[in-house]
Amino acid sequence: MKAKSDIYYSAMIARDPRFDGKFFIGVKTTGIYCRPICPAKPKKENIEYFHSHIEAEKAGYRPCLRCRPESAPLSPAWVGKSAVVQRAVKVLNSQDTIEFSEDQFAVQFGVSARHLRRLFIEEIGKTPKQLSFENRLNLARKLITETVLPMSEVAYAAGFSSVRRFNDAFKDRFKKSPREIRRVPILDDEGLSITIPYRPPFDFSGLMQSYQSHRIGQLEWFTDGQMHRVIEFNGKVGQISIRNDEKKSHLVVKIQFPDTSVMHTLISRVRNLFDLDSDPALIANALESDSQVKKLLKTCPGIRMPSGWSPFEVAIATILGQLVSLEQARSLVSQLIEIAGQETQYQINGQRIKLFPTPQQIVKADLSKLKTTGLRKQTLVDFSKAILSGEISLEPTQDVEEFKKKVMTIKGIGLWTAQYMSMKVLRDTDSFPASDLILKRALEIHSSEVIAAMAPWRGYVAALFWRVYAQELKKTKKVKGSST
Repeated sequence: MKAKSDIYYSAMIARDPRFDGKFFIGVKTTGIYCRPICPAKPKKENIEYFHSHIEAEKAGYRPCLRCRPESAPLSPAWVGKSAVVQRAVKVLNSQDTIEFSEDQFAVQFGVSARHLRRLFIEEIGKTPKQLSFENRLNLARKLITETVLPMSEVAYAAGFSSVRRFNDAFKDRFKKSPREIRRVPILDDEGLSITIPYRPPFDFSGLMQSYQSHRIGQLEWFTDGQMHRVIEFNGKVGQISIRNDEKKSHLVVKIQFPDTSVMHTLISRVRNLFDLDSDPALIANALESDSQVKKLLKTCPGIRMPSGWSPFEVAIATILGQLVSLEQARSLVSQLIEIAGQETQYQINGQRIKLFPTPQQIVKADLSKLKTTGLRKQTLVDFSKAILSGEISLEPTQDVEEFKKKVMTIKGIGLWTAQYMSMKVLRDTDSFPASDLILKRALEIHSSEVIAAMAPWRGYVAALFWRVYAQELKKTKKVKGSST
């Protein structure tokens, strides 16, 4: 059997993208660390391996300017061991600014700032503030190398109010000034274009089918293998388009938006939407423990777990999708946007776009023209009120069982809805809405005991079953989507 170092070296020589982000290579002769897909090929005796980029930097290595190791898909190896640290790292990855209170940040996780800092230093080697600071600088380097944004805009997008402070921090992190690493990217009249890598295989078409089936009114549309989406942050409106570059194992994201300060959050949303930090090899190992499921996985390798652009949108669409067909659910979502959504000046094909309603707008709206039951309308209002009061949170790092208990206290929300929300809203990898009609049909073929043994990846089993068995159910008349 090959030693782990030999496997790593073989992956590096082959530039195998399946290992991207799972380990890093430090080159002793240059003091630089790289991704396994880097074009550089150092001699075996001159390298050492690290499980994370944090470990490499703690050992004194600086990031490679060619392969940009901070851009690699995230790996579970560097997010810490304790649940508190894992939750905190996920929140930091979508943090909007480098200026935040460590005391207020720690409160979210029920610990003191001092205790959280100690945990971070023990498990990751950096404090929450240091990690957040580096996240923003990593984003800045991506924007510098992939776009033509002015340096002042890059600094602003990275959370700096001072270009001078940004320049100093950037040079300290990457040992070169921002202007020294700027390349000349291809200009694009359609807006900003960036890439986000992933580990193959990647069932991109499966996610696209899912999102097209569950599209959110006129806010989402699909053309030639691309997903388009109207986006809104802080009252400003724009749009993005996302396509897959399979040969390079990354998504290409084109952004038209007037405020670069939300770039970090926007990229985080895309990563979640397409489940880009998933490890398909790890998941396949679990799912292939059963020969029947293994056969299904071979038909769509690299299965990903679907979710949605906005947790609140997904939750509301889930409530509207109870006991109706997909077509009816889409129609109800469009009706709700028309009734309660805020109209904007933003236009698509000459038509003004209305945004998905906020919880407050749903509570205040006259829903009498919404073509669903009175109970369903009241459930929408009660759920929105619970979000506004803080009684229910859509934060993905919360305890899933507690979340399900809370949402099921709302009249009109049952087990299927709670499980479905846990999977698509909280992105819980182990949620399996067994009462879903398609999954019930699948469980007539696949043993529930076998599926239970695939924990904590049963969410991917559900995604696989939906992908494979949905076509069979389309042959039936007016298929019902769920039950409460």
